[in-house]
Amino acid sequence: MKHKGTKALETQRLLLRPFALDDASSMYNNWACDSEVTKYLLWPAHESVEVSKYVLGDWVGRYNEPDFYLWAIVPNEFGEPVGSIGVVHKNDKIEMVHIGYCIGRKWWGQGITAEAFLAIIQFLFREVGVNRIESRHDANNPSSGKVMEKCGLKYEGIHREAGWNNQGRCDEVMYAILAKDYNA
Repeated sequence: MKHKGTKALETQRLLLRPFALDDASSMYNNWACDSEVTKYLLWPAHESVEVSKYVLGDWVGRYNEPDFYLWAIVPNEFGEPVGSIGVVHKNDKIEMVHIGYCIGRKWWGQGITAEAFLAIIQFLFREVGVNRIESRHDANNPSSGKVMEKCGLKYEGIHREAGWNNQGRCDEVMYAILAKDYNA
């Protein structure tokens, strides 16, 4: 892979950009404080904007790493971040990245996450040279799987009781797309 780091990407309705420290209030208010948003995630809802500031401090400090990929999802008409999408795991040997995403409840069902994911897929295949993009969701959260399917990822199966999130142990539903499928 030819790592390029997190660079700004634009879609019809969105700006995908690196986070900044001054995004803490938006992060906290738009998604991170909502336990319904974090229900199937690995991290709990933030208890204060200070937690969001701490998390952003870590992320912003990593943007100088060429293999760190994490974008703020910013709808053009709203002008501030409403979620995040990025590489949560990678394996350079097999040129694979695992994508995770999170978006505020107010923006659910509008196709925003899929639009962001499609832009990330294009960037990772065309510019970074990834061979496999995968993602997973808790079996109790099928809406997340619909995003994956909409983006061209194929269902690969269920890893029974193989994951952990804020609900406890969970079945993980796996999806992936390969470069040869994307380019076909």
